[in-house]
Amino acid sequence: MILFILGGLFLALCLFAALHDVNSLTIPNWLNLALAALFIPAAVFSGLPIEILIGHVLAGLAAFVIAFGLFAFRVFGGGDAKMIPAVMLWVGPSASMEFLFTMAVTGGLCAMVILLVRQTIPAAVVPGPIRAPFEEKAGVPYGVAIAAGVFMASPASPILSQTLKFAGVIG
Repeated sequence: MILFILGGLFLALCLFAALHDVNSLTIPNWLNLALAALFIPAAVFSGLPIEILIGHVLAGLAAFVIAFGLFAFRVFGGGDAKMIPAVMLWVGPSASMEFLFTMAVTGGLCAMVILLVRQTIPAAVVPGPIRAPFEEKAGVPYGVAIAAGVFMASPASPILSQTLKFAGVIG
């Protein structure tokens, strides 16, 4: 039950991060810290072998190094570069490829939609809560792509799959 609550809170915070990113083109530091910090009790209550949990931590560390590099070259914003390693702690190595693939495809689709809308519709016409990405020279809310990757990869993640099984989402 505790793992279900922790996993559900993690997934809800990922959704909140995506919505916040669309609204303001930022992902707050407290949110990324919460995503990472929730992993600690989830790991304890998961009952998984230490080798698997170490794999999750190593996946998070590798993602941190790569995301920091992408941030340094201004490919990602700071919030995105912090959210990806926090999410990789939960996703782990077994679901990392599905997460990365979904994140990349969704990020590309988001960028294409934003560019198309920017060329065809004035930003002033777009409703206020979702207007930020459609302003001239605004960035892409990559938190949407990160959250999509989390939701698609969750069934392949040892920790998140336990949450989904408890909720009756997967068998």
